[in-house]
Amino acid sequence: MIRRRLIHAAFLTVLPLLVAVWGLDVLTTTLLVAGMLLWRWLIVLSSLSRASNAPPMVLETMAASHFVEKVRWCMDRLGIDYVEHQSAATLGAFFAGRTVPQLRVRTGVVESVIGNSPEILRYLWGIYAAPLGESAAFLAPTHERLQLERRLDRYGVNLQVWVYNHLLPRRNLTLHVWGVDSRRVPVWQRLTIRLLYPLLAVLIRRAFAISPERGAKALSGIEELLGEIETRLADGRRSILGGDTINYTDITFAAFGGLWLQPGGYAGGQDEDSRLPRERMPAGMRADIDRWLEDYPKATMFVRTLYERERFV
Repeated sequence: MIRRRLIHAAFLTVLPLLVAVWGLDVLTTTLLVAGMLLWRWLIVLSSLSRASNAPPMVLETMAASHFVEKVRWCMDRLGIDYVEHQSAATLGAFFAGRTVPQLRVRTGVVESVIGNSPEILRYLWGIYAAPLGESAAFLAPTHERLQLERRLDRYGVNLQVWVYNHLLPRRNLTLHVWGVDSRRVPVWQRLTIRLLYPLLAVLIRRAFAISPERGAKALSGIEELLGEIETRLADGRRSILGGDTINYTDITFAAFGGLWLQPGGYAGGQDEDSRLPRERMPAGMRADIDRWLEDYPKATMFVRTLYERERFV
């Protein structure tokens, strides 16, 4: 269905050019426009007739995204059924105005779209808290958890800046983590990001204000957060906020740490074609990670332990 809409939108875009090149008269142009409207109507009718066969939940993702992993892990932990659609990184954001993760929820013929990981988790809590009871309690958005989540999400953005600061000058590595080698990404998207890489790199630099100064600030923010978590975990607690029961903030920290630790279960073990092994990382990235492993052993062990014991619970 999405492919039909894209084809329709593409044809609608080039229609004025066809009219100009072929010098079509008013009657022929009117018939073309009427045909386009009829085509669009048939697409709508088709979507209505197929609504009952559509998956109830679709998670729009991209390779190597820690924000996606945050949502994916929580959905897996709930044990709910969903379908994952993976796209090449950056294409949706810069050409369709659509960031990931994005959750599409169908109820009957109506489809709702929810973006941004915090909003998706609030939706999941609202829908599943009553029917799943204690199984959904880890998503309860208490004041303390919401405050920590906001800090963790800033840590997540700083990690994005850190990654791009190291990878953007290395075209092949950047394309790899964007999904160019992933069989889960449509072929046409893999070809497109190869072709448009120079433009996409410029857009990324502008979007994240990538510069040596911004990179240093992001690195400082990352290490400040890791230091805080290291201090919190010093008393042997199992959850960052205290106690022995983990919640979605613990999952968030582990999901974000998975971006640079690359544990075996990262991304649900599904994005092997987009993983970036330590030996392929630039020397600067490896040096930062080595320092984090040494300076924040409790925080890094926390991430590894959650992946080993909780990722597929």
